[in-house]
Amino acid sequence: MGVNQGWVYQEQVAWSGNGITILDYYTTRHRHSSREEWRDRIQSGLIFVNANLITDCNISLTSGQILTYHRPPWSEPDVPFDVDVLYEDQDLLILHKPSGLPVLPGGGFLENTVWGWLRQHYSTPPTALHRLGRGTSGILLLAKTDMARSKLSHDFRKGQICKLYRALATGNEMPDRFTVTQAIDKVSHPTLGYLYAASDLGKSAISHCRVMQRDRIPGASLLEVTIPTGRPHQIRIHLAAAGHPLWGDPLYAVGGGLLDQNALPGDCGYFLHAYQLRFIHPATAIERVIVAQPPALLTDRKSDRLD
Repeated sequence: MGVNQGWVYQEQVAWSGNGITILDYYTTRHRHSSREEWRDRIQSGLIFVNANLITDCNISLTSGQILTYHRPPWSEPDVPFDVDVLYEDQDLLILHKPSGLPVLPGGGFLENTVWGWLRQHYSTPPTALHRLGRGTSGILLLAKTDMARSKLSHDFRKGQICKLYRALATGNEMPDRFTVTQAIDKVSHPTLGYLYAASDLGKSAISHCRVMQRDRIPGASLLEVTIPTGRPHQIRIHLAAAGHPLWGDPLYAVGGGLLDQNALPGDCGYFLHAYQLRFIHPATAIERVIVAQPPALLTDRKSDRLD
């Protein structure tokens, strides 16, 4: 897409930010950029406090103030845009997202996202009801009406929508079926401030796993995974916690902690596919089952159709 149009980031100063300087605030809370980079942005007039331009890095903030950072246009990383529509009606849109395409803006991505793709194709873009990691391919469910968004969001919260995934996991010695219940919570990260990983102090999570094919490639097995819960990066964390990280995952190590402190959740290389979605249509009350053909490496040779 080339250079985008830039973006405006807005946030409210929390109680914990009361009394600290604006430079310290941005440096400690948005560690993806260095202190010198934040200093340059403030002094260049890119940051406003309560709509007032601020160029003094040493002003003290007060809780409740609104901070606005006007990020200038930038060139985004290239992404695949081969998005397929699996189903669409007046209430719903269901897409097949390719691996490598982020769903929402974040980091270096703005227009090179599913959000950006939707803005090009719809005057009123549908709303994504769940997320898929940048490196995860497969089914993404979106709502086109307030009614659909409300009902399906409720069904997600109540665990009434069944999501079935295909995953390539390291190792071949896992049981034929196993369930992972490792809790997931925020952990410290040097660049992002925090991300999600295995933590006994976190929120409960459940993943049911079934081996479909051992030695799908040497040293890795093809798994089917269902997740009654939907914690961030749950399958990646849970398979790592079980001793079988996703093949090629640069972020999570055996045990469910971080493999590399410099890796980011959006880094690709792993193999995970949202294969099937089972839900009750919010308007018709009829059960729908949507399938997204998996990539070759995540195909079960015995049961899947090969194109």
